Amino acid sequence: MSNVNTLPPGIFAAADYIDLARQALEEPVWHYLACGSGREITVRRNRGAFRNDAILPRLLRDVSAGHTRCELAGETLAHPVLLAPVAHQSLFHGDAEFATAQASAATDTRMIVSTLASRRLEEIRPHCALSPWFQLYFQPRREDTLDLAARAEAAGYGALVVTLDSTIQSPGLNALRAGFDTRRDTDPVNLSTYPGPQPTQLRRDQSRIFQGLMQHAPGPDDLRLLLAETRLPVWVKGVLRVDDALMLRDLGVAGLVISNHGGRALDGAPASLDVLPQIRAAVGDDYPLILDGGIRHGGDVFIAMAKGANAVAVGRLQACALAVAGPLGVAHMVRLLREELELTMAQSGCASLAEITADLLQKRPE
Repeated sequence: MSNVNTLPPGIFAAADYIDLARQALEEPVWHYLACGSGREITVRRNRGAFRNDAILPRLLRDVSAGHTRCELAGETLAHPVLLAPVAHQSLFHGDAEFATAQASAATDTRMIVSTLASRRLEEIRPHCALSPWFQLYFQPRREDTLDLAARAEAAGYGALVVTLDSTIQSPGLNALRAGFDTRRDTDPVNLSTYPGPQPTQLRRDQSRIFQGLMQHAPGPDDLRLLLAETRLPVWVKGVLRVDDALMLRDLGVAGLVISNHGGRALDGAPASLDVLPQIRAAVGDDYPLILDGGIRHGGDVFIAMAKGANAVAVGRLQACALAVAGPLGVAHMVRLLREELELTMAQSGCASLAEITADLLQKRPE
């Protein structure tokens, strides 16, 4: 954990925060932050997907009135970069989510607060200028899930982002080998008043996975109940399939976060970017989609927008910047991403996000 709140020299790109974070964090925490599930196939796919497209410049375009304003969920945002829900931020900086919220306020950035935050959701909210969103994990008891949603609504959060792709996760092997233990090293304070799942007595012929860990996995009725009980818009995070996207849209979900949980859920899942175009084609142009996974540069944001995203969310990059320089680091990282995006837009002749279209990309040869 860091308590540094000053910018170190030599940061010229948003991605520079990654190498610096490795120096700032203890080895087990670094591996927890950097690693994915299992063999980390999906982590590598997330990054590799952005290298598959070249961006075509356009000439003689007037971008002197250019901007990065983003229309999302009926609001106009200054730019399309959101701070993804990152759990256990006290691992990375002493001020944890308070620091990230302050950075979000300084940069006109929407923050999505994790259920597994290191600070109470009610205490984080006053540090945000834009109404934050609350990422929600379904709890073993329905009443506890609804209570979390009600707390977020009462505290002034603007939406719920329900994560559905990580009910069960493959262990991060590198983090385990480095000695990181989530049960020992984290404290999910927002769940402290709720009873945890009761231990299951399994018969010898039953599976620790199917009859054990998956017994509390949410189903369609849990989502329907939440949609009926909350007044907040409900987004779903963790969507990679067209049929799931259409089902969720038809259930009344406000929008989707196309995400593989940063490679921390199903190892071997496709890159979020690779499935984005087919989901966009299926749900239509007017249904909001956020791309999560693999963003390291403003050019990546451009590619995601060209493939159909309305906005993007950054997680690991956010945590790295927090570890390196606290709120200043997160704010600086967002500014760098935005300037990298602006530079890419200017060189490709795009004065607005609406002008970023698929014809500006060219598939690179294999």
